[in-house]
Amino acid sequence: MAVELGQGTGPLRGVRVVEIAGLGPGPHACMLLADLGADVIRVERPGGGTPLAGGPAMLLNRGRPSVALDLKQPEAAAVVLELVRGADVLVEGMRPGVAERLGIGPEQCHAVNERLVYGRMTGWGQDGPLAHAAGHDINYVSVAGALFGLGQDPARPHFPTNLVGDFGGGSTYLVVGVLAALLEARTSGRGQVVDAAIVDGTAHLNAMTSAFLAGGSLQERRGVNLLDGGVPFYDVYETSDGRHVSVGALEPQFFAALMRTLGLEGTAPGQADLDRYDELRSLLAETFAQRTMAEWVAVFEGTDACVAGIVTLSEAAEHPHLVARETFVERDGLVQPAPAPRFSRTQPSLTTPPAEAGAQTREALAAWGVDDVDGLIERGVAVQS
Repeated sequence: MAVELGQGTGPLRGVRVVEIAGLGPGPHACMLLADLGADVIRVERPGGGTPLAGGPAMLLNRGRPSVALDLKQPEAAAVVLELVRGADVLVEGMRPGVAERLGIGPEQCHAVNERLVYGRMTGWGQDGPLAHAAGHDINYVSVAGALFGLGQDPARPHFPTNLVGDFGGGSTYLVVGVLAALLEARTSGRGQVVDAAIVDGTAHLNAMTSAFLAGGSLQERRGVNLLDGGVPFYDVYETSDGRHVSVGALEPQFFAALMRTLGLEGTAPGQADLDRYDELRSLLAETFAQRTMAEWVAVFEGTDACVAGIVTLSEAAEHPHLVARETFVERDGLVQPAPAPRFSRTQPSLTTPPAEAGAQTREALAAWGVDDVDGLIERGVAVQS
């Protein structure tokens, strides 16, 4: 039986995944699969490509060995197909048609393994007018209708780095699709292609906003709706030390707790008093400006007012609640998020750290049953870094 490299303890233990390395959502999806226990082998180009693709601190590459193959050589494609023969899943993030030209497209892979789930991660999808165009997260969420409404600035939208598209509408939906196809393959005995497009996932992620629009309760302007700062009890306020707190007191009982804790009960405008929202917002801003963020966090601790301090990523790792849950862990000298979600019996665990491109070419290919690995390296088909 082949030796497993980096396979964890989660519920996907025993699932084998071939990852054709890419950027952003593809690696994030494969990190998720590896975190959940899948045995993932990462196939990279020799040298690793762009600086964003790898390196010892690239946490998206954790949990699986790296194999360097020159996919421009037909013999390298044959190696990938040999890996596919014993795999359950393949994930690739190239433009439509590229995998086919390399000899590792869905038809070539299904010819050697009809049960394979073939996951395709792109921004625009496998078809449509923009399918072959370049793009990034900011472009995909623009076309999907999500970026327009982000932020509270009436003059221009503001984007939350690449969280909404790449990882929200992208990798997360790819993993959902892969797991659904794996489950179906157990019954049918046949794999299929999962076309995970960031534009599709982002549109689906935005379903509640679509419902608000259809119901007539959404204004297609920024800073005027329920969840974008249009109401004073769901907004961000500056504190006396230049930090900020978030207020999410939407429900009446939470609004009442907010007013009570701030000492404004009976004197501030009511939650339903729409004509006095500007007055209420000014009152909240003046009140929160009287103490530091830490002081307000202490004041609201134990209440149901839905107020939280807005902390940096490095501070989040030290937040008492996240420390208690071990949401962040330190491993191999890096503070990083622990696997999520959690399971009662098959709890995931971190295994191997991120690896340089080709660091485990020899041992990983051998572990997956590929013959003549030394010969592949000698011929330049594979590279051991």
